[in-house]
Amino acid sequence: MKFGAMVATKIDDWQLLQYAEQLGFDHGWVPDSQMIWSDTYAVLALAAANTSRIRLGTGVAIAPTRLAPVTAHSIASINRIAPGRVFLGIGTGHTAMRVMGMKPMGVTAFGDYLRVVRGLLRGQEVEFTHNQQTRAIQFLHQDFGFVNVEQPVPMYVAANGPRTLALAGEYGDGRVSGGYERGEVFSGNMQYVAKGARDAGRELPRDFHTAELCFASVLEAGETLESDRVIDEVGSMVACGFHYWWELARAAGHENFIPPEVQDEWATYKGLVEKMETPPAKRYLEIHNGHCTFLQPAERCLITPAMIRAVGGYVGEPDQIIEELRERERGGLREVTLLPPMAGARENFRQFSEQVMARY
Repeated sequence: MKFGAMVATKIDDWQLLQYAEQLGFDHGWVPDSQMIWSDTYAVLALAAANTSRIRLGTGVAIAPTRLAPVTAHSIASINRIAPGRVFLGIGTGHTAMRVMGMKPMGVTAFGDYLRVVRGLLRGQEVEFTHNQQTRAIQFLHQDFGFVNVEQPVPMYVAANGPRTLALAGEYGDGRVSGGYERGEVFSGNMQYVAKGARDAGRELPRDFHTAELCFASVLEAGETLESDRVIDEVGSMVACGFHYWWELARAAGHENFIPPEVQDEWATYKGLVEKMETPPAKRYLEIHNGHCTFLQPAERCLITPAMIRAVGGYVGEPDQIIEELRERERGGLREVTLLPPMAGARENFRQFSEQVMARY
């Protein structure tokens, strides 16, 4: 099992990735969301120049906000600073697009995007279409070291739906889950990945990487899921469950996916949305405020034990977390990636490193 530290992308706090390396984390993930954080590649460049062991990458790069050659060029530039320590996590843009009131990239376009990026990162010539024109493109001046495509940059595809899971199998070196997945869900999703690989005439490599984005809180003596410190640690991620459900309900036109055990919390959240001062046409601006960064005070009442369990994460005493991690590893998961709230990230990473990773 590998352990990843995902950080709020703040340009003048890149040292958090340096600290994660000191704590023993294997991977440092830097999110890409242009309306809420700093630039992912600027933060990665600073971290790459000031670390020596930890692997660094995007968590995840957003396909619709950059042309495919630009994404390939950006991560290959980071690979010049930290050769062989760089990876590219990439997705369709749930938050980065929805925070602008727009939809993520469609699956067909995403598949073509992955094809172009993968080829360029292998130093190949690829066909690229832009503004209805298709042309052959390739990185020039490769011998001059402007980018590094000699050391591989593995591409981890963020995927949860059947069609994007198939793309992860077709093009990816790994798959990133946007949340905690219990055993049967994880295994079912990996079947979609394997089928996507088979349909593309490809065999998944033995080292195909699987990572999940989640949260953790190591309980101290006497603490419960209702303790203030625990809510502080997990609240920003749990609240994102409501943000995602709100978007999904609007797109699907129903709420059948809401777990029955948190129907009361969902009803309360919808009541909060109706009281928002932002006009309905611009409500997305308020819905995603605080996303994976801090917990809105009005949403604190929603972070109940039932909701924490429904969203899923590693919350418990050290022995409980370790046993759960071992079970997940036996089921095929290769990495757990933690994203704590910005204000408490250092302490959250430290506790998890000392009480869980050191004993794993």
